[in-house]
Amino acid sequence: MAKWTPKHEAPEPLEGPVVATITGGTILWFVLFLAQLPFYGWFDDHGHLWWVWTCLAGAGLGLIGIWYVRGRDAALKRAAAATASQDDSGDTPPATA
Repeated sequence: MAKWTPKHEAPEPLEGPVVATITGGTILWFVLFLAQLPFYGWFDDHGHLWWVWTCLAGAGLGLIGIWYVRGRDAALKRAAAATASQDDSGDTPPATA
């Protein structure tokens, strides 16, 4: 069997509204938690109580995710601004052929 080797380079990752996506998912998990609270007794009687706590865990982990992606987004913007300021000041050496 021949070893698999890529025939082309992997594409660049897509960048989208990451903070908005994580925030929306976190809100959705929390809304699902709140929607299940009135039925807490039913979930407990039928052995599905973990559904309620899974939604709360999703909301809690989403808060950590929001903190993480906001920091990542800020770091990317700082790096882009630093690169732009270096390009404007002419500190980068000229490219040689």
